[in-house]
Amino acid sequence: MLAETSGNDYNSGMKKIKWNSPVILWFALISGAALLASKLTGGLTNQLFFSVYRSSLSPLFFVRLFGHVLGHASLEHYANNMVIFLLVGPLLEEKYGSRQLLSIIATVAVVTGVVHLILPGNTALLGASGVDFAFILLASVTGSRKNNEIPLTLIIVAVIYIAQQIYAGVTVSDNVSQLTHIIGGSIGALYGMALSRRKN
Repeated sequence: MLAETSGNDYNSGMKKIKWNSPVILWFALISGAALLASKLTGGLTNQLFFSVYRSSLSPLFFVRLFGHVLGHASLEHYANNMVIFLLVGPLLEEKYGSRQLLSIIATVAVVTGVVHLILPGNTALLGASGVDFAFILLASVTGSRKNNEIPLTLIIVAVIYIAQQIYAGVTVSDNVSQLTHIIGGSIGALYGMALSRRKN
């Protein structure tokens, strides 16, 4: 004989979808919308808003200085960046808060954008790779509990990561800015150590 269940019992057993990380989720959604807009406009929106390159100091220049981390050249580029972003980001947002994470993203965007403009050449920089690597190294120091201590995991991750980037920069000829990755990772590590020390 089957037992009867009320509608309330059924609903209470269903899992709810939680909007768990507003900064991370909005970043991913806006980046996806930027990619779609770029495809629909033949790359025009990326050129106007979501990539940084040498240009006159117009209002759009400053939009691009922050917005280039939201732009992506292709679906593969977007997917590769978002996998890391969506895996690591929510843990960091839960630990440090949305405001602090926004500060980290903005810092990475501005610093990597300015460095790219200083370097020779006139190529455009776009994508969240620098932010991804900032998150990777920031996550590696979240376990630090005492002042004046650098976790061994941070050293191992940093050595492997920087060595890989240097190797790629020397041996691979592509459009990926390895220097941007290194700068982003360095910013993440510095933020992580500063935040851990402040918390302690």
